[in-house]
Amino acid sequence: MDYINAFWVGGLICALVQILMEKTKLMPGRIMVLLVCSGAVLGALNIYQPFQEFAGAGASVPLLGFGNLLWKGVKESIASDGFLGIFMGGFTASAVGISAALIFGYLASLVFNPKMKK
Repeated sequence: MDYINAFWVGGLICALVQILMEKTKLMPGRIMVLLVCSGAVLGALNIYQPFQEFAGAGASVPLLGFGNLLWKGVKESIASDGFLGIFMGGFTASAVGISAALIFGYLASLVFNPKMKK
């Protein structure tokens, strides 16, 4: 059942974002920022954690989950480091995921032949 919940919740998030992209004139970069900020706000309001526990990877993998991860890192860092935690928390919480994306992207560029669009 966990797989089914992750599938339909992740699909619903993606479908809503696709509708937002098609029906508004917002650029994709702005939509991405909106999703990350929304995830952080929902995490701050303690709404996202129960949602993530229900949906699993369907809620943690999209950009909403990344915003929630940033919020958790900032919150934990503020508790341990005080005011400076505002600046450090998001970096420490997301460092592994961002590093993995960079490394695997680089490895994929070695395996495949990337080309610029014309």
